Amino acid sequence: MVKLAQVDGWDVWCIASPSAVEHFLDLEALQALSGHAVRTGHQRAGQTALPKAAAVIVAPATYNTINKWAAGIADTYVLTQLAELTGLGVPIAVLPFVNTALANNRVFHRSVAELRESDVTVLFGEGGFIPHPPRTGGKVMDSYPWQAALDAVKASM
Repeated sequence: MVKLAQVDGWDVWCIASPSAVEHFLDLEALQALSGHAVRTGHQRAGQTALPKAAAVIVAPATYNTINKWAAGIADTYVLTQLAELTGLGVPIAVLPFVNTALANNRVFHRSVAELRESDVTVLFGEGGFIPHPPRTGGKVMDSYPWQAALDAVKASM
């Protein structure tokens, strides 16, 4: 995602939850690629503030993140930023990463609808993310539609 956005002329700044850093991200590689520190918590004294976001891509967005964000829960730095940026009307594209069991949950569908009603572009279903069978996420990451998120956020600007 970072490389795609940079090729398109974006200066990419990343924020991530501590859980994402612990389980999914190579923090050093992401920082080297973006050229910026990855923020995982609120600004500390003396720490440089993040620049104003022109647009946001949330990817891969988990079941937990989508449901908490839609419910207005801001118990992490990532969710606080998403709540604020949604309220500011910053263009946001969300690319879920959920399995079919989670995607079949009515709560998830209500959350997707809630985010869409808040003018967030949720790329779920045809033309976006198609859920995978449980326990196969690692096998489908190579076909994850990163470009769709970039295209969607550009179209909403």
